[in-house]
Amino acid sequence: MKNKKVVVAGATGMLGSQIVEELLGQGAEVTAMVRSSSNTDALVKLGVKNFVVGDMMDPASLKKALSPKHGFDVIVASAAGYTRRKKGDSAATDTIGYKNLVDATKEAGIPRFVLISILESDKAKSVPHFYNKYLIEQYLKEKKQPYIALRPGAFLDQTPDFIVDKVRKGIFPTFLTGTYGIIYTPQLAKYTAMAAVVLPDTELNTSIDIGWNKPVNETILASAFSKVLRKDLEIKPVFPSFVLKYVLPVISKFSENMADMYQMIKWIDTGVYISKDPMRQKELFGELPTVEESVKQYCTDRGLI
Repeated sequence: MKNKKVVVAGATGMLGSQIVEELLGQGAEVTAMVRSSSNTDALVKLGVKNFVVGDMMDPASLKKALSPKHGFDVIVASAAGYTRRKKGDSAATDTIGYKNLVDATKEAGIPRFVLISILESDKAKSVPHFYNKYLIEQYLKEKKQPYIALRPGAFLDQTPDFIVDKVRKGIFPTFLTGTYGIIYTPQLAKYTAMAAVVLPDTELNTSIDIGWNKPVNETILASAFSKVLRKDLEIKPVFPSFVLKYVLPVISKFSENMADMYQMIKWIDTGVYISKDPMRQKELFGELPTVEESVKQYCTDRGLI
């Protein structure tokens, strides 16, 4: 299964670059699909030697980037436009851009599309950037493009990271008040690489929930951090309750991004954002990460222990 030719869309992102690193570690021949304006220095340092230029909002560029002459076996798509972290990002990337990418993949005859979707995205109609992932899963089916969709829960690590500085001060910051599934980016990157080059074709055309061995809430996470760091932490919300209750609803009327985030918080707090089939993940990828070992890995990576 090694030496597969894998092209990664979204390779310069936080998750995409870690997927690239995992793929290289598993012996894949990696090509990064980047925009003409992208800074590729970090990917070159990782060992990426092959690049193609493609913009998800430009079908002609995708046709050239994914041309059959490259002989790609797999495409991995981890791009996320709604974050608007880079010039050219927009919510349209998650809808029109992804459809363009599926169309170009199908036309090029690439036999596997690995999509980073979102846990329970089919139930998240009120959260556009969640539900759009489900719509792309449906589009892959409609176009009969063979695929594997990984559906992770919330990310322990964020950009920017709002945990590190706070826990150094004895505070555990909380963003969500409910119970939800969760994953750490390096873990998802590993599973994504496995979905690209290890899982057999018999596992195609499926969506797989991805997360830890149990859902978490602020108490469970704070307790795990306290145990790993061997110190007591005070739980404090990132947003005071009056901001969530009164300020965000007003701001969300004038900001598409803020409206999306406000709806996301409300939806997650309903308790639906939990894996319904963790055994499927275990069957395909091995034992699920525990809360404590995941938090320990995070703390080690951040130099907290």
